[in-house]
Order: sequence, then structure tokens, then C-alpha cells
Amino acid sequence: MEKLNVKALAVGLGASWAVCMLFVGWVSIFGWGTKFVEMMSSVYIGFTPTFLGGIIGAVWGFIDGAIGGAIIAVVYNAIAKRE
Repeated sequence: MEKLNVKALAVGLGASWAVCMLFVGWVSIFGWGTKFVEMMSSVYIGFTPTFLGGIIGAVWGFIDGAIGGAIIAVVYNAIAKRE
């Protein structure tokens, strides 16, 4: 079985989640997705429905997504190795 590249998946998921957080942070300025921003701001300190808040959310999102991607790759590689 092929192994996953841990760095590549971490960066890929981190970048994807960062873009999502940036987008929802900025569109929430216009009233869309405000409940999601409200919920995520309890986890991501500084994430608010403002221009700067969207950037802060993107930074947190990249860190969170990268950690999640690395965990997924490590677990997958450990399981795939056994087969």
C-alpha cells in the first residue's frame, strides 16, 4: 500500500481549512454564517466577523487543519503498514 506524505497532507488540509475560515469570516460581515463564526470563536481566539477577524481565523484554521492532517496521515500510515 502507498503511504501518505505527512507534510503534504498537513499543509494541504491546513491551507484548505484556512481558506474556508477566511471566507466564512469575511462573508459573516454581511450577515451570512454568523452562527458558525460565533461557535468557532469560542475555539479560535480572535476570530470575529471582521476583516482582521477573518485573517486571525485563517491562521488558527491553518494550524488546526495542519495538525489534523498530520494526525490523519500518521494514523493511516500506521494502519496501512499492517496490511
